[in-house]
Amino acid sequence: MRLPRSLRSRLCDAIFQGSVTQEDSILSYIDPATPVAPATSPAQADFTGEDILGLVLQSLEDDKAEDIVQINLRGRSFMADHMVVCSGRSSRQVGAIAEKLLDRLKQAFRLSARVEGKDTGDWVLIDTGDVVIHVFRPEVREFYQLEKMWQMPAEGGAA
Repeated sequence: MRLPRSLRSRLCDAIFQGSVTQEDSILSYIDPATPVAPATSPAQADFTGEDILGLVLQSLEDDKAEDIVQINLRGRSFMADHMVVCSGRSSRQVGAIAEKLLDRLKQAFRLSARVEGKDTGDWVLIDTGDVVIHVFRPEVREFYQLEKMWQMPAEGGAA
């Protein structure tokens, strides 16, 4: 598809005058007389990984999660600073714990965490960036023994 001659000439003029970036040159025309606002950088987060961890631990306590284990990953992994592993008594409770935690993270920090496994309720993984949370059914947790892979021998870990 060819552009009409008048639009092609305006695009060429705008490109040579520097008012249209290469990416926009085909799709849109920017009037050189219209001021362009500078790109804004994303706002800096006003919370830390410690703040997220505190909310996570409180939420798990409030929702009656069992056997809560906190593991410090600083210096051992680049994927996160903290890992929290806990259990729910049933698939329904595991799903409810995860859902409430996601709601609280969104309300407190406007944080949309990545979630896997919420539909099945056997093992829900919630990744907030700084804190990774695993919510298991007890049988699944016993089978994978995830915290044993990450805990240091001297680390007690219970929160």
